[in-house]
Amino acid sequence: MPLLWNIQSEARFFEVICEGDVEAHEVHAMLDALLESRALGHRKLFDGTRGETRMGAMEIIDIGVRMRSLHKGDVELGPLAVAIADDKYALIGRVLGMLAAPRRPMRIFKTAKQAHRWLNSPAILASVPVPQS
Repeated sequence: MPLLWNIQSEARFFEVICEGDVEAHEVHAMLDALLESRALGHRKLFDGTRGETRMGAMEIIDIGVRMRSLHKGDVELGPLAVAIADDKYALIGRVLGMLAAPRRPMRIFKTAKQAHRWLNSPAILASVPVPQS
């Protein structure tokens, strides 16, 4: 499966890794898992650096609309880090704009390592308390 995700409930971390050709139904399955695990308030990393897609613009916009609909009401939104290659930014730029909510920190990176570093920074960890080891 080109879209893999890992939920670390104790650490309040939700990681998504794209490897290969990602299809819309896989993204919707990932969003279902995000909701079912009640992980909207977790720190989230979307690593699209190794992903591809043949989705059309409308499929991508539909996904963005669904993701944006998750922001309604009093729902707690955790920080979001997105790692994508420069050549993919034009493809998902609109969705990223839709997700830029003032109620949570969000940053875009060129590498997953940079995204991890930011998500594990003291300021971000303080915004989403995680249990101490």
